[in-house]
Amino acid sequence: MVEPFASTTDRLIVAAEPRSLAYEEVQALTKKGFFVCIEGLDKSGKTSQSILLVQALSKKGYDTVYTTEPSRGEIGTFIRKYVLHRRERVPAVVEALLFAADRAEHTEAEVKPLLKEGKIVVSDRYVYSSLAYQGAAELDISWIAEINKPALEPDLAIYLDVPLEVVFKRCRHGKSVMERPEVQRRVQEVYQRLVREGKMIAVDGTRPVEVVANHIETLVLDKLKHQTA
Repeated sequence: MVEPFASTTDRLIVAAEPRSLAYEEVQALTKKGFFVCIEGLDKSGKTSQSILLVQALSKKGYDTVYTTEPSRGEIGTFIRKYVLHRRERVPAVVEALLFAADRAEHTEAEVKPLLKEGKIVVSDRYVYSSLAYQGAAELDISWIAEINKPALEPDLAIYLDVPLEVVFKRCRHGKSVMERPEVQRRVQEVYQRLVREGKMIAVDGTRPVEVVANHIETLVLDKLKHQTA
């Protein structure tokens, strides 16, 4: 469920280019903050796309911050160390409660303050990961949603769609219990259902990295403009 991130911190803040003539417009667009999450199967490329989005928006003058789940807080660190990297999965209900607790802390300690400052927050996974991964473990999705009520509804939720065979190949030497083929297959079904229900927007992740990045950037910019129109 967790993809490697080159930095030692869970945030990526990229210095913006010198102010352009559109600077005031940029600030007006983000005065209330904007929250986007990028989701997908393990090794789908979502971490790379999250980072590329932060870099692209920052270069356009947007104050943009990268964050991730599990978070780097105490609960998130516990999940990474004792839940994801073990021989067998813990009971799904335990997973769900731990991820919900981490998300609540992540939301209150990091996401909300950043949004109040008018920043664009790009989260590498958020509540949809719980719906998909623990929902695929046959937990009641309505119950998962209930325990995640402290979470925010993102302004834009993107699902990076990559074929299972590609994921299986990339996860061949994976260490996370979430990367097993039987898990990924069930998780994909839940994500696809969320897309059909209109809760997420699917982006074809099989195209060249830069093409996918441009597509995601366009979706974000269009949503920003419509939100402030």
